[in-house]
Amino acid sequence: MTHKLLPPLKIHLTAFVFDGILYLVVVLRKLAMLAAGGVPCVGSTFFIPQHRKKGVHLAKTFLTYQQQLHILEHEKQLAIPDPDYAKKMLEEISYYSLIGGYKSLFKHNASNKYAHGVTFDELVSFYYFDEELRTLFLKYILHVERHMKSMFSYHFCEKYGEQQSHYLNVNCYNYNKKNQQQVQRLVHSLQKAISVPSQYAYINHSANMHHNVPLWVATNALTFGQISKMYQYATTDLRTKISKNFTNISEKQLHQFVTIIARCRNVCAHGERLFSFRIHETIPDTLLHKKLQIPQKNRSYQYGKQDLFAVVIALRYLISDEDFKAFKSVLTKLIKKVLKQCPHLTREQLLKEMGFPDNWEKIMRYKK
Repeated sequence: MTHKLLPPLKIHLTAFVFDGILYLVVVLRKLAMLAAGGVPCVGSTFFIPQHRKKGVHLAKTFLTYQQQLHILEHEKQLAIPDPDYAKKMLEEISYYSLIGGYKSLFKHNASNKYAHGVTFDELVSFYYFDEELRTLFLKYILHVERHMKSMFSYHFCEKYGEQQSHYLNVNCYNYNKKNQQQVQRLVHSLQKAISVPSQYAYINHSANMHHNVPLWVATNALTFGQISKMYQYATTDLRTKISKNFTNISEKQLHQFVTIIARCRNVCAHGERLFSFRIHETIPDTLLHKKLQIPQKNRSYQYGKQDLFAVVIALRYLISDEDFKAFKSVLTKLIKKVLKQCPHLTREQLLKEMGFPDNWEKIMRYKK
């Protein structure tokens, strides 16, 4: 079958019609976006939604760095003293991580615009504050993780022996009807962690040379989440023995502390926003809550239960006094520094977002 070439006139008409259709699509798109309350991006056929009508959901569109800065400065009223520096920060951090993560601290809720005088540099300073916060918390959480791994492997092997078959046996845990599925999933994850060939040389060596991976070897390959689950589903006598290695906390309280510490560790390790950390689980009421006179609502403490200050309280119980003193010193300096760098952010506002009571610095004055 042969294909005939279109005559020159038909080719020109076809191209003309195609261009006309393309132009019509662009115009109709603009009209639709304007009707939905949008404005065109500078030098582009893309739009940024301004006033979204109820029930209308507009998709996010790609914007160049220049367009992002234009919107921040001219529509959101964010002061940008150095556009070149601002562009560099967007390249290094990204708009979503920087602006999306921290804008709420500096905006008026009603107008959705930045408070008068707020600068781009303040958001960058707060971003780096949160980064330093993650580094600080992770450092001391790793102390807790190391201690828990050591204590659990020691006392578990003391009770059951060093064979891997014991910690891979569901009957060595609190394997009741309520916990059956969770314990089975836990044991499956432990089996997977010590499977060979492994990325860890010590797992391969122990499995190949001794045909056994003792728990004290396996713990380095386990996550803090797995260790916390092993403790959660351990028998009560084993949990009690492990909890006695910490000061003035019961086996149930240790489980609650370790749970929130493990969650916080994940946030730190994955570079997620930490200053406004919140979880569904709570830590127990402690003597520190009472001594700090943390305000209550409906007989529940408003701070230090499900927030970042709850992690601080957990660390107070789980690390040494010397370590906690060093931790608190750095934390105090970080808070003072960011408040100096962000003049439009008040101490009261920051502490509230972090879940800290106003007198949080007195935490070392009271016994645990």
